[in-house]
Amino acid sequence: MKKNMVGWFEIPVSNMDRAKAFYETVFNVEISVQDFGGILMGWFPFAEGKEGATGTLIKQESYIPSQEGTLVYFMSDDVQNELDRVEQAGGKIYQPKTEISPEYGFMGVFIDTEGNRVALHANAIKKEEV
Repeated sequence: MKKNMVGWFEIPVSNMDRAKAFYETVFNVEISVQDFGGILMGWFPFAEGKEGATGTLIKQESYIPSQEGTLVYFMSDDVQNELDRVEQAGGKIYQPKTEISPEYGFMGVFIDTEGNRVALHANAIKKEEV
C-alpha cells in the first residue's frame, strides 16, 4: 500500500451548531461549516502532509447519529486532555483513559452531543522521550 487506508470520515449530526460547539471545545479547534445545497458539512482542520485522515461533521437526512456504527479514532498527545473537556462541552465519557499496552499507548471513548460514539488514541511514550 502506498497510503493509509482511511482517507476521510464523516460524523453524522442532528444539530450542526451544537455539534460544532462540542467538537471545537473538546479539541480546541475551529470548525468551518459549509452548505452544499442543503447538506451541511463542518470541516475539521487539515494539515497538508501530516499523519492521519481528516473529515467533517455532516447534517443531512440520510446521516443518522449512532453509538452502534463505525468507531472513529482521533489522534491525541494525551487522551485525558480531550476527555477532560467532554462533559463541560455536553458529551459523556463512555470509556475513561485506558492503556492498550505499553507498546500501543492509550485510548478513551466518549459520546458526543449528537449520540455518536467517538474514540481517542495516544501513542505510547518512547523511553527516549521521557
